[in-house]
Amino acid sequence: MKEKALNLLGLMRKANAVQIGEENTGASVRAGTSKLLLLASDASDNAVRRAKGFVYGRNIPLISTPFMKEEISASVGKPGCSMLAVCDLGFADSFMKLLQAISPDIYDETARIISDGLAREKQRRRENRAHENNKRIGKRRNNA
Repeated sequence: MKEKALNLLGLMRKANAVQIGEENTGASVRAGTSKLLLLASDASDNAVRRAKGFVYGRNIPLISTPFMKEEISASVGKPGCSMLAVCDLGFADSFMKLLQAISPDIYDETARIISDGLAREKQRRRENRAHENNKRIGKRRNNA
């Protein structure tokens, strides 16, 4: 399962759905595009403090992964990577499901939060498509 999760990180990198490094991660969180913040298990105290500062007051989960910096760096292709921001809810949900399979007691709550967020996003998209369709066709509201 760990290998699948690391391969998914590489796939996220190719899909441009992840921001790598402290500066890019911080910019992504401040811009509001991040859905999940990941830390390496051997991240420095300074990196952990900065990550907590990034997510403070925002509704973005911060998790420490079971992967070392070297493993993450090898999978995303950037040396010395200890912090990642996932910017796509679908990828974040898939990654959290893999982590949940690795150790359910640690990642259950975060996986549930991400899964609920994905369900809400899908519902919003469905409603928006219906609204656009109704505007085009001219369906009226029934105010009874």
